[in-house]
Amino acid sequence: MRNYALPLAVGVVLGGLVHLTTVLAMPRLALEDAYARLERIGPPNKVHMLPSPTSFASTLPRMDPAFVSAVCLYNLRTGPLRVRVPLAPDYTSVSFYTRHGLPYYAINDRAAGRRNIDLMLMTPAQRAALPDDEEITAADRLIVESPTFDGVVLIRALARESGVLDSIAARVAESSCVQQQ
Repeated sequence: MRNYALPLAVGVVLGGLVHLTTVLAMPRLALEDAYARLERIGPPNKVHMLPSPTSFASTLPRMDPAFVSAVCLYNLRTGPLRVRVPLAPDYTSVSFYTRHGLPYYAINDRAAGRRNIDLMLMTPAQRAALPDDEEITAADRLIVESPTFDGVVLIRALARESGVLDSIAARVAESSCVQQQ
């Protein structure tokens, strides 16, 4: 039995390392990740409505048909992005993800406290380059720092009943992602 213990232990350790490496590397090596699928919808720095999910097809995994969804792929290389989202009557959320799907910020209508969510998305270097203006306070401008130049802004609004789905979709379609110079 002792003759088999060492090769068995080495095999288990090597198998575990290969498995762990594969699991951690796959999201970065996948050719058909969520960002690649969303790139086909339209150009960056513009809001694009996502089609409602069906039983057989969905643009993103685990989409809820009770929500109207839109995305804005962003590219911050040429400057910050201003994101404006009008609030739906029931619930609205805006989530920010890196290109590889790592979530780094989210806000909903309860936290916004206004009639719309209005914020600036920029890199830490772009934020450091902002002039210090005493008249503009942190409450006047919500700034979100992106850890990467490329990523996804996901906008979701709840349609409580199927009869209001079109009006909620029209409200979400008024959202904007505009490059600031």
